[in-house]
Amino acid sequence: MRTSRSVVIGVDSSTQSTKAVAVDAGTGELLAVARAPHTVTGTGGARESDPEEWWTALVTAVRAAVRDAGVPPASVTGIAVAGQQHGLVTLGADGRPLRPALLWNDTRSAPQAAALAADLGGPESWLERTGSVPVASMTAAKWQWLREHEPAHAAATTGVRLPHDYLTERLTGHAVTDPGDASGTCWYGGGDGTAGADVTGGVDVTAGADGTAGGDGSTGAQEAPGANETTGANESTDGNRASDGNRAPDGYRAPDGYRAPDTNRAPDGYPAWDTHREPDASRAPGNAYDPTILNLLGLDEALLPTVAPTGATRVGTLTAAAAEALGLPRTVAVAAGTGDNMAAAVGLGLGGAGLLDHPVVSLGTSGTVFAATRTRPDRPGLAGFAGTDGTYLPLGCTLNCTLAVDRFATLLGLDREDVAPGGADGVVVLPYLDGERTPDLPHAAGLVTGLRHTTDPRAILGAAYEGAAFTVLRALDELLAACGLDPTDSAVRDRPLRLIGGGARGRAWTDTVRRLSGRPLVVPAAEELVALGAAALAAGAVTGEDPVALATAWGTGEGEALPPLARDTETWDRIAGVLTAASPALLR
Repeated sequence: MRTSRSVVIGVDSSTQSTKAVAVDAGTGELLAVARAPHTVTGTGGARESDPEEWWTALVTAVRAAVRDAGVPPASVTGIAVAGQQHGLVTLGADGRPLRPALLWNDTRSAPQAAALAADLGGPESWLERTGSVPVASMTAAKWQWLREHEPAHAAATTGVRLPHDYLTERLTGHAVTDPGDASGTCWYGGGDGTAGADVTGGVDVTAGADGTAGGDGSTGAQEAPGANETTGANESTDGNRASDGNRAPDGYRAPDGYRAPDTNRAPDGYPAWDTHREPDASRAPGNAYDPTILNLLGLDEALLPTVAPTGATRVGTLTAAAAEALGLPRTVAVAAGTGDNMAAAVGLGLGGAGLLDHPVVSLGTSGTVFAATRTRPDRPGLAGFAGTDGTYLPLGCTLNCTLAVDRFATLLGLDREDVAPGGADGVVVLPYLDGERTPDLPHAAGLVTGLRHTTDPRAILGAAYEGAAFTVLRALDELLAACGLDPTDSAVRDRPLRLIGGGARGRAWTDTVRRLSGRPLVVPAAEELVALGAAALAAGAVTGEDPVALATAWGTGEGEALPPLARDTETWDRIAGVLTAASPALLR
């Protein structure tokens, strides 16, 4: 067994599974990767998961990663969780989930999102306040849906969490989030839109830190050792899933003493871990929960977690129950963590201490485009997220990406890589099988046009790739423009596009993106960038160093460089024409 190294654990709790990586904090060497699956349920627009299953998967994956790394548990010094964004977790008086979590891709809240977007002065007001306009994926719309469709559950809620918040609370006993994930709720203001905005809210976070605080992207958030220790008062007897005897008659969990209410906050309302907070410094303009929006949603701020200065802020150590469940020492530092897209940015070295205005395309269950920037965009089609390090992370997201294309392959009886060598032969596929987020078409279905008797099924599959890639790349052009960059400028077009996610490993995906974008690509060698970004946050919590600088030094964003191909403007224009013609009538 290796004994002379400090090991940090990064957790990626995604839609379908949990991945945990064990990383040497000094060198960035990836020692082990472990996985455990999740279950997603729901038909039509419903997508739900049991948060208890996330915790069980986290425990399984972390234990396996430490075992496979061949290191003693005592060498583990830090852990951080990055989670799927936007999901709504509602806790009862016992601290347990009242019902399954509503996931980011649950589109039932589309009517509520539209109604919210029309309030408070319309989309422009939302952009000014939060950087984003409500759509079905945002947590605010999901909370509004719960209030309207399950008022008893909403009334019984004593805590509202995002997925990563829930898991961090299971680790530490503290209700805490970070600016990045909080900015995806539509009830948090991520800044005033100016470069170098102070995400610390005026809080002095320099004590015990090696880095500097402020808008330069460094964390400066390391707290003094021991200041974050919990008493264990919030722990269950075994730190794990309750027995079936704790299920209520409706099949979910009745109160079982898992956690007493209100034990995560000090008497003055501030969390016990936040030893540097002054009474009036917790809510800087533009970097706080928006009281007007909370009032509109009927949501008491006391139900929400406290926002840590950064995702690398050390917010506690493991509770006794969590330490026992994970087989790790209680002294393991826990970072605030963040959302999955923010963690991926850290893993790529994007942020104030790394690359700014460098575009990324992620091809996964969803297709996302993002870049770290100093200025928060104000475009309705984009989410003006905060980064987790003091920068902004504007993001465009499409619902239909790799899963939609794989579904076409299954329907056609083809392997996912079996596309026609001659292209789509005039076929256009808009693969909006689950509605769509960008463009905002939550009720849309998939559309295929251009078929003939002679059409090769492999051409249809190729057209599905093109339709999905077109939607993602069109969002990328909008994002670049919102960051003050001209997408047609050669200096911008020649900037390598970083391609990540499961699709980045597929030849058909890579070829399609190169052909439709006309850009050079960098395909990072590391496959678990979200988990690696979380590991950098954990290392930042342990050392006080900037996590983006750490990830850059580790080289987690490095990979194969692919030269550009001539841009296929004919295919681009054909797909754009079909989308424009179909939107009013066929893609409602």
